[in-house]
Amino acid sequence: MAATPATLAQRIGRHYQKHVDYRRRAAFGVFLALAGTFAFLRALTAAIRLDLLPIHNLVTSGGLHIHHFVWGIFLTLVVGFLALVLDQPTWHPRLAVPFGIGMALTLDEFALWLNLRDVYWQQQGRESVELVLGCLALLGVYLYGYRFWHAAVREVTRTFHPRASAGDGT
Repeated sequence: MAATPATLAQRIGRHYQKHVDYRRRAAFGVFLALAGTFAFLRALTAAIRLDLLPIHNLVTSGGLHIHHFVWGIFLTLVVGFLALVLDQPTWHPRLAVPFGIGMALTLDEFALWLNLRDVYWQQQGRESVELVLGCLALLGVYLYGYRFWHAAVREVTRTFHPRASAGDGT
């Protein structure tokens, strides 16, 4: 008898829990949150710019425009603090998603940091896109080559600190 989609999802979920450790779950959460939030931000800002939505740029009294990287910095600071005080691996995947969102909010306006002016839709604004794509690529390399990178670090450690790795059993 063929498996139902629900039982298939449960079986895949069990394999995920068995084979994907907290580090990879955290990295995957950062990857998905960064990619998803970045895509959402680009679509949202394009829609605002083209007047496709009934919302406009966030402005406080006095005409001060608050760029979304400000919220990203605050979110990343809070998540970083929580990661330090909640020094338990079980929290890493939970903190990964808000960290990835904070990264996206912050890095999406990276070109503004470099140029100290709003260049979001200008040629210099590509620097932000390229940085986020580079971060996603590095996260992808980490996720894809996880076992390789850990083995490589072990070998480097063995080479330069032979006593530190003498008891690792490999």
